[in-house]
Amino acid sequence: MTKPAERSAARLAAVQALYQMDLSGKSVVDALAEFEAFWIGREVEGIEFQPSDNDFFRNILSGVVNNQRDIDVRIDKALAAGWPLKRIEAVLRAILRAGCYELMFRKDVPVRVVITEYVDVTHGFYSEDEPGLVNAVLDSLAREVRAGELERKAAGQTKR
Repeated sequence: MTKPAERSAARLAAVQALYQMDLSGKSVVDALAEFEAFWIGREVEGIEFQPSDNDFFRNILSGVVNNQRDIDVRIDKALAAGWPLKRIEAVLRAILRAGCYELMFRKDVPVRVVITEYVDVTHGFYSEDEPGLVNAVLDSLAREVRAGELERKAAGQTKR
């Protein structure tokens, strides 16, 4: 499996673990242990969970938990008035938190990769307006926390 595919699998696993933690109240240590021991790279109830970049998975999961207050404030600002993060469905919350974490703290991952990857994860769970919501929120966050990267990219495209 290629590195990008392993990172994609790590993002999906992180979203699933964040969702599970949100619903069950599990700690990050318990979620990490469970996913690495029983889910990642295994077949469970007929569903095959792809091998992932476990270091990347750990980084996203731990990073979201350790920075959740700052992440949630940023997401709340990006959401429409009257729709705070706590009103958003749990899977969408997990997707937005993981994407926001990468935008804020994983500067080694390009903005467009982060947005595309989490929109793809969203398509795995939803078929209505949710992928558009994730795209809009992450794009708004990227313009706030990594505006320079988006400006450089746009300038490079104009020069062609």
